[in-house]
Amino acid sequence: MTDHSPADIDGLAWVAQRGMGALAEKMGMVFTEFTLERCVATMPVEGNTQPVGLMHGGAYVVLGESLGSMAANLHAGPDRLAVGVDINATHTGSATAGVVTGVCTPVHLGRTITVHEIVVSDERGRRCSTIRITNMIKPMPRE
Repeated sequence: MTDHSPADIDGLAWVAQRGMGALAEKMGMVFTEFTLERCVATMPVEGNTQPVGLMHGGAYVVLGESLGSMAANLHAGPDRLAVGVDINATHTGSATAGVVTGVCTPVHLGRTITVHEIVVSDERGRRCSTIRITNMIKPMPRE
């Protein structure tokens, strides 16, 4: 189990120090809130669309996996690594402009498994996608 609490971790500083990863940066994600209980990031629709101008379903999943995996790694602590083992998404709306916002909350925070739900909404607050990710926590690989 994790040996830290949200009160003693500055999540946004942790994300800045760790980095978001090249794909998250390329897609224009911005993390705006990051605690063990809730992680939030935005992503522009422009540049992440299908040929017909709708937000690409895979872009929703990239946002969800980025939030869920980063949240699982915060929970795992400094000597362990969380890796995704399952992800699914149900798309129920289509953003066409502006930004989407992903809100990630834990469903289960265990010693070896985490499950997070990520709700992605458009600027009008309409739910566009619901993503669930399961991460396995294992010892950090030795270099």
